[in-house]
Amino acid sequence: MATETSDLLAAAVPPTVAVVRGIADDQLHLPTPCRDYSVHDLLNHLFQVVVNFQDLAVKRGVTWAEKPDHLTDDWRSRFEVEIDRLIVAWSDPASSEGVSPGMGMPQTTVGGMALLDLTVHGWDLAVATGQPYAPAPEATGALHQLTEQLGPTARQMGVFADPVPTDPTVPDLDRLLGLTGRDPRWSAIG
Repeated sequence: MATETSDLLAAAVPPTVAVVRGIADDQLHLPTPCRDYSVHDLLNHLFQVVVNFQDLAVKRGVTWAEKPDHLTDDWRSRFEVEIDRLIVAWSDPASSEGVSPGMGMPQTTVGGMALLDLTVHGWDLAVATGQPYAPAPEATGALHQLTEQLGPTARQMGVFADPVPTDPTVPDLDRLLGLTGRDPRWSAIG
Protein backbone atom coordinates (compact mmCIF):
# COMPACT_ATOMS: atom_id res chain seq x y z
CA MET A 1 0.00 0.00 0.00
CA ALA A 2 2.93 2.37 0.64
CA THR A 3 3.91 2.22 -3.01
CA GLU A 4 0.31 2.87 -3.96
CA THR A 5 0.14 5.89 -1.63
CA SER A 6 3.40 7.34 -2.90
CA ASP A 7 2.39 6.64 -6.52
CA LEU A 8 -0.93 8.42 -6.00
CA LEU A 9 0.82 11.34 -4.27
CA ALA A 10 3.33 11.55 -7.13
CA ALA A 11 0.45 11.68 -9.62
CA ALA A 12 -1.42 14.33 -7.61
CA VAL A 13 1.58 16.60 -7.14
CA PRO A 14 2.21 18.13 -10.62
CA PRO A 15 -1.20 19.82 -11.02
CA THR A 16 -1.08 21.23 -7.48
CA VAL A 17 2.53 22.39 -7.79
CA ALA A 18 1.64 24.12 -11.08
CA VAL A 19 -1.18 25.99 -9.34
CA VAL A 20 1.05 27.02 -6.43
CA ARG A 21 3.73 28.21 -8.86
CA GLY A 22 1.08 30.22 -10.74
CA ILE A 23 -0.17 32.19 -7.71
CA ALA A 24 0.88 35.81 -7.92
CA ASP A 25 1.75 37.73 -4.78
CA ASP A 26 -1.15 40.13 -5.43
CA GLN A 27 -3.56 37.16 -5.28
CA LEU A 28 -2.69 36.12 -1.72
CA HIS A 29 -5.57 38.16 -0.25
CA LEU A 30 -8.26 36.54 -2.43
CA PRO A 31 -11.02 34.38 -0.91
CA THR A 32 -11.10 30.61 -1.45
CA PRO A 33 -13.85 27.98 -1.32
CA CYS A 34 -12.56 27.16 2.19
CA ARG A 35 -14.65 29.45 4.35
CA ASP A 36 -12.57 31.92 6.35
CA TYR A 37 -9.40 31.11 4.36
CA SER A 38 -7.71 33.53 2.00
CA VAL A 39 -5.27 32.19 -0.59
CA HIS A 40 -2.45 33.10 1.84
CA ASP A 41 -4.12 31.20 4.69
CA LEU A 42 -4.81 28.15 2.54
CA LEU A 43 -1.25 28.06 1.20
CA ASN A 44 0.05 28.12 4.78
CA HIS A 45 -2.34 25.30 5.69
CA LEU A 46 -1.25 23.23 2.69
CA PHE A 47 2.41 23.81 3.57
CA GLN A 48 1.70 22.62 7.11
CA VAL A 49 -0.10 19.54 5.77
CA VAL A 50 2.83 18.66 3.49
CA VAL A 51 5.40 19.06 6.29
CA ASN A 52 3.35 17.34 9.00
CA PHE A 53 2.40 14.38 6.83
CA GLN A 54 6.11 13.73 6.24
CA ASP A 55 6.40 13.14 10.00
CA LEU A 56 3.17 11.14 10.08
CA ALA A 57 4.59 8.81 7.42
CA VAL A 58 7.38 7.84 9.84
CA LYS A 59 4.94 7.74 12.75
CA ARG A 60 6.26 10.84 14.52
CA GLY A 61 3.85 13.11 16.35
CA VAL A 62 2.96 16.48 14.86
CA THR A 63 1.67 19.76 16.19
CA TRP A 64 -1.26 21.28 14.34
CA ALA A 65 -1.67 24.20 16.77
CA GLU A 66 1.43 26.04 15.54
CA LYS A 67 0.63 28.16 12.52
CA PRO A 68 3.94 29.46 11.11
CA ASP A 69 3.95 31.69 8.06
CA HIS A 70 5.55 29.52 5.39
CA LEU A 71 5.23 32.18 2.68
CA THR A 72 8.66 33.73 3.11
CA ASP A 73 11.71 33.79 0.86
CA ASP A 74 11.23 31.57 -2.19
CA TRP A 75 8.15 29.75 -0.85
CA ARG A 76 7.11 28.35 -4.24
CA SER A 77 10.40 26.46 -4.63
CA ARG A 78 10.35 25.39 -0.97
CA PHE A 79 6.86 23.99 -1.50
CA GLU A 80 8.22 21.74 -4.28
CA VAL A 81 11.09 20.57 -2.05
CA GLU A 82 8.66 19.71 0.76
CA ILE A 83 6.34 17.93 -1.66
CA ASP A 84 9.25 15.77 -2.86
CA ARG A 85 10.06 14.92 0.76
CA LEU A 86 6.43 13.94 1.31
CA ILE A 87 6.50 11.48 -1.59
CA VAL A 88 9.79 9.98 -0.40
CA ALA A 89 8.43 9.58 3.15
CA TRP A 90 5.34 7.71 1.92
CA SER A 91 7.35 5.52 -0.49
CA ASP A 92 8.78 3.54 2.45
CA PRO A 93 6.63 0.39 2.82
CA ALA A 94 6.62 0.87 6.61
CA SER A 95 4.72 4.14 6.17
CA SER A 96 1.48 2.26 5.49
CA GLU A 97 1.81 -0.29 8.26
CA GLY A 98 -0.12 -0.16 11.52
CA VAL A 99 -1.92 2.69 13.20
CA SER A 100 -0.73 6.29 13.35
CA PRO A 101 0.25 7.14 16.93
CA GLY A 102 -0.56 10.81 16.31
CA MET A 103 -3.83 10.38 14.44
CA GLY A 104 -5.19 7.13 15.91
CA MET A 105 -6.19 5.70 12.54
CA PRO A 106 -4.65 3.29 10.04
CA GLN A 107 -1.57 4.64 8.32
CA THR A 108 -3.21 3.92 4.94
CA THR A 109 -6.00 6.33 5.88
CA VAL A 110 -3.47 8.95 6.97
CA GLY A 111 -1.68 8.68 3.62
CA GLY A 112 -5.03 9.06 1.88
CA MET A 113 -5.69 12.22 3.87
CA ALA A 114 -2.49 13.77 2.49
CA LEU A 115 -3.65 12.86 -1.01
CA LEU A 116 -7.08 14.36 -0.32
CA ASP A 117 -5.62 17.65 0.89
CA LEU A 118 -3.30 17.97 -2.10
CA THR A 119 -6.09 17.25 -4.56
CA VAL A 120 -8.90 19.29 -3.04
CA HIS A 121 -6.77 22.24 -1.95
CA GLY A 122 -5.14 22.25 -5.39
CA TRP A 123 -8.62 22.86 -6.81
CA ASP A 124 -9.42 25.42 -4.08
CA LEU A 125 -6.33 27.45 -4.94
CA ALA A 126 -6.82 27.10 -8.69
CA VAL A 127 -10.42 28.29 -8.69
CA ALA A 128 -9.60 31.11 -6.24
CA THR A 129 -6.83 32.41 -8.50
CA GLY A 130 -8.45 31.74 -11.88
CA GLN A 131 -6.12 28.94 -12.95
CA PRO A 132 -6.93 25.70 -14.77
CA TYR A 133 -6.76 22.53 -12.70
CA ALA A 134 -6.82 18.98 -13.98
CA PRO A 135 -6.12 16.59 -11.11
CA ALA A 136 -4.75 13.13 -11.66
CA PRO A 137 -7.76 10.89 -12.43
CA GLU A 138 -6.29 8.06 -10.37
CA ALA A 139 -6.14 10.38 -7.35
CA THR A 140 -9.74 11.60 -7.57
CA GLY A 141 -11.03 8.09 -8.22
CA ALA A 142 -9.18 6.69 -5.21
CA LEU A 143 -10.48 9.40 -2.88
CA HIS A 144 -14.24 8.86 -3.13
CA GLN A 145 -14.40 5.95 -0.69
CA LEU A 146 -12.00 7.63 1.76
CA THR A 147 -14.00 10.86 1.68
CA GLU A 148 -17.25 9.01 2.33
CA GLN A 149 -15.57 7.15 5.21
CA LEU A 150 -14.13 10.32 6.77
CA GLY A 151 -17.19 12.46 6.02
CA PRO A 152 -19.24 12.13 9.23
CA THR A 153 -16.29 12.80 11.53
CA ALA A 154 -14.88 15.52 9.26
CA ARG A 155 -18.26 17.31 9.22
CA GLN A 156 -18.56 17.01 12.99
CA MET A 157 -15.10 18.57 13.38
CA GLY A 158 -15.88 21.34 10.88
CA VAL A 159 -13.32 20.09 8.34
CA PHE A 160 -16.00 19.31 5.73
CA ALA A 161 -19.23 21.22 5.23
CA ASP A 162 -22.48 19.40 4.52
CA PRO A 163 -22.28 17.50 1.22
CA VAL A 164 -23.23 19.41 -1.91
CA PRO A 165 -25.41 17.19 -4.12
CA THR A 166 -23.92 16.47 -7.51
CA ASP A 167 -25.25 14.57 -10.46
CA PRO A 168 -23.71 11.09 -10.88
CA THR A 169 -22.74 12.01 -14.44
CA VAL A 170 -20.41 14.88 -13.46
CA PRO A 171 -16.63 14.35 -13.42
CA ASP A 172 -15.01 12.51 -10.49
CA LEU A 173 -13.51 15.76 -9.20
CA ASP A 174 -16.91 17.45 -8.98
CA ARG A 175 -18.36 14.52 -7.05
CA LEU A 176 -15.34 14.53 -4.74
CA LEU A 177 -15.71 18.26 -4.12
CA GLY A 178 -19.39 17.77 -3.35
CA LEU A 179 -18.54 15.08 -0.79
CA THR A 180 -16.25 17.55 1.01
CA GLY A 181 -18.99 20.18 1.09
CA ARG A 182 -17.66 22.27 -1.77
CA ASP A 183 -19.77 23.57 -4.62
CA PRO A 184 -17.92 22.59 -7.82
CA ARG A 185 -19.33 25.78 -9.42
CA TRP A 186 -17.79 28.04 -6.72
CA SER A 187 -16.49 31.36 -7.95
CA ALA A 188 -14.90 34.28 -6.14
CA ILE A 189 -17.21 36.46 -8.21
CA GLY A 190 -20.64 36.23 -6.56
